[in-house]
Amino acid sequence: MTNNQTRYDSPIKTKPRTVPKEWIDYNGHMNVSYYSLAFDQAIDEVFETVLGIGISHTKKVNQGPYVLQNNLHYLDEFLEGAEFNVNFQLIDYDSKRLHVFLEMINVNGKTCATSEQLLMNVDLTKRRSAPYPEWVTQRLAGVLAAHGTLPKPDQLGAHLGIRRKR
Repeated sequence: MTNNQTRYDSPIKTKPRTVPKEWIDYNGHMNVSYYSLAFDQAIDEVFETVLGIGISHTKKVNQGPYVLQNNLHYLDEFLEGAEFNVNFQLIDYDSKRLHVFLEMINVNGKTCATSEQLLMNVDLTKRRSAPYPEWVTQRLAGVLAAHGTLPKPDQLGAHLGIRRKR
């Protein structure tokens, strides 16, 4: 995607992945730590190939994304060899931060896990937050416009706690 491109997929879909044997735990399904890894790799893919703020940008300007908060929901299990992709939705942004929502989708179209994240752009020399360049905020505005028509995910902003009947 070039800096001049204005059309963005809604949501942005990552390339297909397959659950490797190494990701399977003693319960016979994908271990929770690998859900986090798969979501992280999906963000890296979107940041690099769509938003232009991935590893190439980080190496060039010495600024990169830090995750400030992450909320994972495990909705169904993945077994070895399962195929999936991740849908990326931009919920909001400001000059330094991104609020994103990701859905891990199996080959049948079922959402098996979600990740809601708040990320901050950080100057890696100063180890402090830094504003995105103007071209990034323009790109984010385009993505948010495309994603603004998507329904809000059920898990977005979900409260964590034990539900009790009263």
